Amino acid sequence: MDVNPYKPVENGRQLTLKKFSIGYRTLKTAIGTAIAIAIAQYFNLEFYTSAGVLTILCVQPTKKKSLESAYTRLVSALIGMIYGFICFELLGYHPLALAIMLVLYIPTIVSLKVVDGFVSSAVIILHVYTVESFSMGLVYNELALMAIGFTTGLVVNMYMEDIGKELDYYRVRVEELYMMIFKEIATYLREGDTLWDGREIIEAIEVLNTAKSLAFKDVENHFLRRQNNYYVYFDMREKQLEIIERVLPKVTALPVIVQEADLVADFMEDLAENVHPGNTAYHFREKLELVKTEFAQLPLPKDHQEFLAQAALYQFIEEMDRYLEIKQSFGGLNVNKARPQ
Repeated sequence: MDVNPYKPVENGRQLTLKKFSIGYRTLKTAIGTAIAIAIAQYFNLEFYTSAGVLTILCVQPTKKKSLESAYTRLVSALIGMIYGFICFELLGYHPLALAIMLVLYIPTIVSLKVVDGFVSSAVIILHVYTVESFSMGLVYNELALMAIGFTTGLVVNMYMEDIGKELDYYRVRVEELYMMIFKEIATYLREGDTLWDGREIIEAIEVLNTAKSLAFKDVENHFLRRQNNYYVYFDMREKQLEIIERVLPKVTALPVIVQEADLVADFMEDLAENVHPGNTAYHFREKLELVKTEFAQLPLPKDHQEFLAQAALYQFIEEMDRYLEIKQSFGGLNVNKARPQ
Protein backbone atom coordinates (compact mmCIF):
# COMPACT_ATOMS: atom_id res chain seq x y z
CA MET A 1 0.00 0.00 0.00
CA ASP A 2 1.35 3.43 -0.95
CA VAL A 3 1.29 5.71 2.05
CA ASN A 4 1.82 9.45 2.10
CA PRO A 5 4.36 10.10 4.90
CA TYR A 6 2.78 13.47 5.59
CA LYS A 7 -0.62 12.02 6.48
CA PRO A 8 -1.35 10.01 9.64
CA VAL A 9 -1.93 6.27 9.45
CA GLU A 10 -4.34 4.40 11.68
CA ASN A 11 -4.61 0.58 11.68
CA GLY A 12 -2.69 0.48 8.42
CA ARG A 13 -5.12 2.85 6.67
CA GLN A 14 -4.24 6.28 5.36
CA LEU A 15 -6.18 9.05 7.06
CA THR A 16 -7.12 12.21 5.22
CA LEU A 17 -6.79 15.40 7.21
CA LYS A 18 -9.83 17.62 7.04
CA LYS A 19 -9.21 20.87 5.20
CA PHE A 20 -9.13 23.89 7.45
CA SER A 21 -11.94 26.28 6.61
CA ILE A 22 -13.98 29.06 8.17
CA GLY A 23 -17.70 28.90 7.45
CA TYR A 24 -20.45 31.50 7.55
CA ARG A 25 -21.76 30.26 10.89
CA THR A 26 -18.30 30.54 12.45
CA LEU A 27 -17.92 34.12 11.22
CA LYS A 28 -21.42 35.05 12.40
CA THR A 29 -20.76 33.56 15.82
CA ALA A 30 -17.45 35.39 16.19
CA ILE A 31 -18.83 38.74 15.03
CA GLY A 32 -22.05 38.42 17.03
CA THR A 33 -20.20 37.49 20.22
CA ALA A 34 -17.90 40.51 19.93
CA ILE A 35 -20.82 42.87 19.23
CA ALA A 36 -22.90 41.54 22.14
CA ILE A 37 -20.02 41.90 24.62
CA ALA A 38 -19.20 45.37 23.32
CA ILE A 39 -22.81 46.54 23.77
CA ALA A 40 -23.10 45.04 27.26
CA GLN A 41 -19.76 46.55 28.23
CA TYR A 42 -20.81 49.94 26.86
CA PHE A 43 -23.83 49.96 29.19
CA ASN A 44 -21.63 48.92 32.12
CA LEU A 45 -23.59 45.74 32.76
CA GLU A 46 -22.28 43.27 35.31
CA PHE A 47 -21.09 39.94 33.87
CA TYR A 48 -21.05 41.59 30.44
CA THR A 49 -19.17 38.66 28.87
CA SER A 50 -22.26 36.52 29.44
CA ALA A 51 -23.98 38.46 26.64
CA GLY A 52 -21.45 36.87 24.29
CA VAL A 53 -22.19 33.41 25.69
CA LEU A 54 -25.93 33.92 25.11
CA THR A 55 -25.23 35.03 21.54
CA ILE A 56 -23.13 31.93 20.88
CA LEU A 57 -25.96 29.71 22.11
CA CYS A 58 -28.48 31.55 19.96
CA VAL A 59 -26.63 31.21 16.64
CA GLN A 60 -28.14 28.04 15.16
CA PRO A 61 -27.97 26.32 11.74
CA THR A 62 -31.28 27.90 10.61
CA LYS A 63 -33.31 31.03 11.30
CA LYS A 64 -36.24 29.09 12.76
CA LYS A 65 -33.95 27.20 15.10
CA SER A 66 -32.42 30.48 16.25
CA LEU A 67 -35.84 31.92 17.00
CA GLU A 68 -36.87 28.76 18.85
CA SER A 69 -33.56 28.81 20.72
CA ALA A 70 -34.05 32.40 21.86
CA TYR A 71 -37.61 31.65 22.98
CA THR A 72 -36.76 28.50 24.97
CA ARG A 73 -33.74 30.17 26.61
CA LEU A 74 -35.74 33.25 27.58
CA VAL A 75 -38.59 31.21 29.11
CA SER A 76 -36.14 28.89 30.83
CA ALA A 77 -34.15 31.81 32.26
CA LEU A 78 -37.24 33.57 33.61
CA ILE A 79 -38.38 30.37 35.33
CA GLY A 80 -34.86 29.96 36.72
CA MET A 81 -34.90 33.47 38.15
CA ILE A 82 -38.25 32.80 39.85
CA TYR A 83 -37.01 29.54 41.38
CA GLY A 84 -33.76 31.22 42.34
CA PHE A 85 -35.57 34.03 44.12
CA ILE A 86 -37.76 31.61 46.09
CA CYS A 87 -35.00 29.16 47.09
CA PHE A 88 -32.18 31.62 47.76
CA GLU A 89 -34.30 34.08 49.70
CA LEU A 90 -35.87 31.33 51.83
CA LEU A 91 -32.87 29.03 52.31
CA GLY A 92 -29.99 31.44 51.83
CA TYR A 93 -27.18 31.55 49.30
CA HIS A 94 -25.77 28.15 50.12
CA PRO A 95 -24.75 25.18 47.90
CA LEU A 96 -27.57 23.13 49.42
CA ALA A 97 -30.10 25.80 48.41
CA LEU A 98 -28.67 25.75 44.88
CA ALA A 99 -29.01 21.96 44.77
CA ILE A 100 -32.64 22.07 45.97
CA MET A 101 -33.38 24.81 43.47
CA LEU A 102 -32.00 22.72 40.57
CA VAL A 103 -33.92 19.62 41.71
CA LEU A 104 -37.15 21.60 41.37
CA TYR A 105 -36.13 23.67 38.35
CA ILE A 106 -34.93 20.97 35.95
CA PRO A 107 -38.15 18.86 35.97
CA THR A 108 -40.12 22.07 35.42
CA ILE A 109 -38.30 23.07 32.23
CA VAL A 110 -38.41 19.47 31.02
CA SER A 111 -42.20 19.37 31.42
CA LEU A 112 -42.51 22.75 29.65
CA LYS A 113 -40.22 21.51 26.83
CA VAL A 114 -37.71 24.34 27.24
CA VAL A 115 -34.87 22.17 28.52
CA ASP A 116 -32.60 23.44 25.72
CA GLY A 117 -32.38 26.69 27.66
CA PHE A 118 -30.84 25.05 30.72
CA VAL A 119 -27.23 26.11 30.01
CA SER A 120 -28.06 29.79 29.44
CA SER A 121 -30.38 29.75 32.45
CA ALA A 122 -27.63 28.28 34.60
CA VAL A 123 -25.47 31.28 33.68
CA ILE A 124 -28.17 33.66 34.93
CA ILE A 125 -28.86 31.62 38.09
CA LEU A 126 -25.18 31.49 39.00
CA HIS A 127 -24.94 35.25 38.59
CA VAL A 128 -27.62 35.63 41.27
CA TYR A 129 -25.88 33.05 43.45
CA THR A 130 -22.53 34.84 43.08
CA VAL A 131 -23.91 38.27 43.98
CA GLU A 132 -25.85 36.79 46.94
CA SER A 133 -28.53 39.42 46.61
CA PHE A 134 -31.76 39.34 44.62
CA SER A 135 -32.27 43.03 43.86
CA MET A 136 -34.25 44.72 41.10
CA GLY A 137 -30.97 46.12 39.80
CA LEU A 138 -29.67 42.58 39.30
CA VAL A 139 -32.92 41.54 37.63
CA TYR A 140 -32.65 44.46 35.17
CA ASN A 141 -28.99 43.57 34.57
CA GLU A 142 -29.82 39.96 33.70
CA LEU A 143 -32.77 40.92 31.52
CA ALA A 144 -30.52 43.37 29.66
CA LEU A 145 -27.88 40.67 29.13
CA MET A 146 -30.51 38.32 27.71
CA ALA A 147 -31.97 41.04 25.48
CA ILE A 148 -28.55 41.94 24.09
CA GLY A 149 -27.35 38.35 23.70
CA PHE A 150 -30.48 36.89 22.13
CA THR A 151 -31.18 39.90 19.89
CA THR A 152 -27.61 39.99 18.59
CA GLY A 153 -27.71 36.25 17.89
CA LEU A 154 -30.98 36.57 15.98
CA VAL A 155 -29.78 39.58 13.97
CA VAL A 156 -26.47 38.06 12.85
CA ASN A 157 -28.24 34.80 12.02
CA MET A 158 -30.68 36.52 9.67
CA TYR A 159 -28.05 36.28 6.96
CA MET A 160 -27.88 32.81 5.44
CA GLU A 161 -25.77 31.78 2.47
CA ASP A 162 -27.63 30.90 -0.73
CA ILE A 163 -27.81 27.13 -1.13
CA GLY A 164 -29.58 27.18 -4.49
CA LYS A 165 -26.43 26.22 -6.43
CA GLU A 166 -25.71 23.38 -4.02
CA LEU A 167 -29.26 22.04 -4.37
CA ASP A 168 -29.01 22.22 -8.14
CA TYR A 169 -25.70 20.35 -8.01
CA TYR A 170 -27.39 17.49 -6.14
CA ARG A 171 -30.29 17.56 -8.60
CA VAL A 172 -27.95 17.17 -11.55
CA ARG A 173 -25.98 14.43 -9.78
CA VAL A 174 -29.14 12.45 -9.03
CA GLU A 175 -30.22 12.70 -12.64
CA GLU A 176 -26.79 11.56 -13.82
CA LEU A 177 -26.93 8.55 -11.52
CA TYR A 178 -30.41 7.59 -12.73
CA MET A 179 -29.19 7.90 -16.31
CA MET A 180 -26.27 5.54 -15.61
CA ILE A 181 -28.53 3.04 -13.83
CA PHE A 182 -30.97 2.94 -16.77
CA LYS A 183 -28.12 2.46 -19.24
CA GLU A 184 -26.75 -0.42 -17.20
CA ILE A 185 -30.20 -2.03 -17.14
CA ALA A 186 -30.45 -1.65 -20.93
CA THR A 187 -26.99 -3.21 -21.39
CA TYR A 188 -27.93 -6.16 -19.21
CA LEU A 189 -31.15 -6.71 -21.17
CA ARG A 190 -29.17 -6.85 -24.42
CA GLU A 191 -26.11 -8.80 -23.31
CA GLY A 192 -27.45 -10.88 -20.43
CA ASP A 193 -24.51 -10.12 -18.17
CA THR A 194 -22.43 -7.10 -17.15
CA LEU A 195 -19.73 -6.21 -14.65
CA TRP A 196 -21.90 -3.54 -13.05
CA ASP A 197 -21.54 -3.46 -9.27
CA GLY A 198 -24.58 -1.24 -8.55
CA ARG A 199 -22.53 1.51 -6.86
CA GLU A 200 -24.69 4.19 -8.52
CA ILE A 201 -27.67 3.06 -6.48
CA ILE A 202 -25.73 3.35 -3.23
CA GLU A 203 -24.48 6.79 -4.22
CA ALA A 204 -27.99 7.87 -5.23
CA ILE A 205 -29.29 6.96 -1.77
CA GLU A 206 -26.53 9.00 -0.12
CA VAL A 207 -27.00 11.99 -2.42
CA LEU A 208 -30.78 12.02 -1.89
CA ASN A 209 -30.41 11.89 1.90
CA THR A 210 -27.95 14.80 1.83
CA ALA A 211 -30.03 16.79 -0.64
CA LYS A 212 -33.27 16.38 1.33
CA SER A 213 -31.55 17.51 4.54
CA LEU A 214 -30.20 20.58 2.74
CA ALA A 215 -33.59 21.39 1.20
CA PHE A 216 -35.27 21.07 4.60
CA LYS A 217 -32.68 23.47 6.01
CA ASP A 218 -33.73 25.99 3.36
CA VAL A 219 -37.36 25.66 4.51
CA GLU A 220 -36.27 26.44 8.08
CA ASN A 221 -34.56 29.60 6.87
CA HIS A 222 -37.87 31.08 5.69
CA PHE A 223 -40.48 31.85 8.33
CA LEU A 224 -43.45 31.87 5.95
CA ARG A 225 -42.40 28.96 3.71
CA ARG A 226 -43.67 25.50 4.58
CA GLN A 227 -42.03 23.55 1.79
CA ASN A 228 -39.18 23.74 -0.69
CA ASN A 229 -39.67 22.72 -4.33
CA TYR A 230 -36.32 20.97 -4.29
CA TYR A 231 -37.37 18.98 -1.21
CA VAL A 232 -40.51 17.81 -3.03
CA TYR A 233 -38.37 16.98 -6.06
CA PHE A 234 -35.84 14.91 -4.08
CA ASP A 235 -38.66 13.19 -2.21
CA MET A 236 -40.16 12.25 -5.56
CA ARG A 237 -36.80 10.89 -6.75
CA GLU A 238 -36.46 8.90 -3.54
CA LYS A 239 -39.80 7.18 -4.19
CA GLN A 240 -38.68 6.42 -7.73
CA LEU A 241 -35.44 4.94 -6.42
CA GLU A 242 -37.43 2.52 -4.27
CA ILE A 243 -39.07 1.25 -7.45
CA ILE A 244 -35.71 0.98 -9.23
CA GLU A 245 -34.35 -1.11 -6.36
CA ARG A 246 -37.46 -3.28 -6.49
CA VAL A 247 -37.31 -3.96 -10.26
CA LEU A 248 -33.62 -4.74 -10.55
CA PRO A 249 -34.01 -8.36 -9.35
CA LYS A 250 -36.65 -8.89 -12.04
CA VAL A 251 -34.08 -7.97 -14.70
CA THR A 252 -31.02 -9.69 -13.26
CA ALA A 253 -32.93 -12.93 -12.68
CA LEU A 254 -34.03 -13.45 -16.30
CA PRO A 255 -33.47 -17.15 -17.13
CA VAL A 256 -33.02 -16.41 -20.87
CA ILE A 257 -32.87 -13.34 -23.12
CA VAL A 258 -36.05 -13.08 -25.20
CA GLN A 259 -37.17 -10.71 -27.95
CA GLU A 260 -39.11 -8.57 -25.48
CA ALA A 261 -35.83 -7.70 -23.76
CA ASP A 262 -34.72 -5.63 -26.77
CA LEU A 263 -37.95 -3.62 -26.70
CA VAL A 264 -37.51 -2.85 -23.01
CA ALA A 265 -33.81 -2.05 -23.54
CA ASP A 266 -34.71 0.48 -26.26
CA PHE A 267 -37.22 2.09 -23.92
CA MET A 268 -34.71 2.27 -21.03
CA GLU A 269 -32.06 3.84 -23.26
CA ASP A 270 -34.56 6.45 -24.43
CA LEU A 271 -35.60 7.11 -20.82
CA ALA A 272 -31.94 7.42 -19.74
CA GLU A 273 -31.37 10.21 -22.24
CA ASN A 274 -34.35 12.15 -20.90
CA VAL A 275 -33.88 12.28 -17.14
CA HIS A 276 -34.48 15.92 -16.26
CA PRO A 277 -36.36 18.13 -13.76
CA GLY A 278 -39.23 18.87 -16.13
CA ASN A 279 -42.41 16.83 -16.39
CA THR A 280 -42.70 14.81 -19.61
CA ALA A 281 -43.62 11.54 -17.92
CA TYR A 282 -46.93 11.39 -19.79
CA HIS A 283 -44.96 11.10 -23.04
CA PHE A 284 -42.99 8.10 -21.80
CA ARG A 285 -46.08 6.46 -20.37
CA GLU A 286 -47.52 6.59 -23.87
CA LYS A 287 -44.33 4.98 -25.17
CA LEU A 288 -44.64 2.32 -22.54
CA GLU A 289 -48.15 1.52 -23.77
CA LEU A 290 -46.69 1.02 -27.24
CA VAL A 291 -44.14 -1.38 -25.77
CA LYS A 292 -46.99 -3.35 -24.19
CA THR A 293 -48.76 -3.46 -27.57
CA GLU A 294 -45.61 -4.77 -29.27
CA PHE A 295 -45.30 -7.35 -26.48
CA ALA A 296 -48.73 -8.70 -27.40
CA GLN A 297 -47.76 -9.06 -31.08
CA LEU A 298 -44.68 -11.18 -30.40
CA PRO A 299 -44.85 -15.00 -30.54
CA LEU A 300 -45.90 -16.90 -27.45
CA PRO A 301 -43.14 -18.45 -25.32
CA LYS A 302 -41.76 -21.75 -26.57
CA ASP A 303 -40.87 -23.17 -23.19
CA HIS A 304 -41.13 -22.54 -19.47
CA GLN A 305 -37.88 -20.51 -19.36
CA GLU A 306 -39.12 -18.06 -22.00
CA PHE A 307 -42.45 -17.82 -20.20
CA LEU A 308 -40.70 -16.82 -16.95
CA ALA A 309 -38.54 -14.28 -18.81
CA GLN A 310 -41.54 -12.67 -20.54
CA ALA A 311 -43.50 -12.54 -17.29
CA ALA A 312 -40.59 -10.89 -15.49
CA LEU A 313 -40.22 -8.29 -18.24
CA TYR A 314 -43.93 -7.55 -18.19
CA GLN A 315 -43.77 -7.01 -14.42
CA PHE A 316 -40.74 -4.79 -15.02
CA ILE A 317 -42.57 -2.45 -17.39
CA GLU A 318 -45.55 -2.31 -15.02
CA GLU A 319 -43.19 -1.12 -12.28
CA MET A 320 -41.63 1.42 -14.66
CA ASP A 321 -45.13 2.73 -15.35
CA ARG A 322 -45.46 3.35 -11.60
CA TYR A 323 -42.05 5.06 -11.73
CA LEU A 324 -43.35 7.42 -14.41
CA GLU A 325 -46.65 7.90 -12.61
CA ILE A 326 -44.76 9.26 -9.59
CA LYS A 327 -42.93 11.72 -11.86
CA GLN A 328 -46.16 12.72 -13.60
CA SER A 329 -47.75 13.62 -10.27
CA PHE A 330 -44.84 15.99 -9.66
CA GLY A 331 -45.46 19.41 -11.18
CA GLY A 332 -41.91 19.80 -12.48
CA LEU A 333 -38.99 21.82 -11.19
CA ASN A 334 -38.13 25.16 -12.75
CA VAL A 335 -34.37 25.58 -12.93
CA ASN A 336 -32.22 28.06 -14.80
CA LYS A 337 -30.25 25.39 -16.57
CA ALA A 338 -32.43 22.33 -16.95
CA ARG A 339 -31.06 19.25 -18.68
CA PRO A 340 -31.99 18.87 -22.36
CA GLN A 341 -35.39 17.34 -22.87
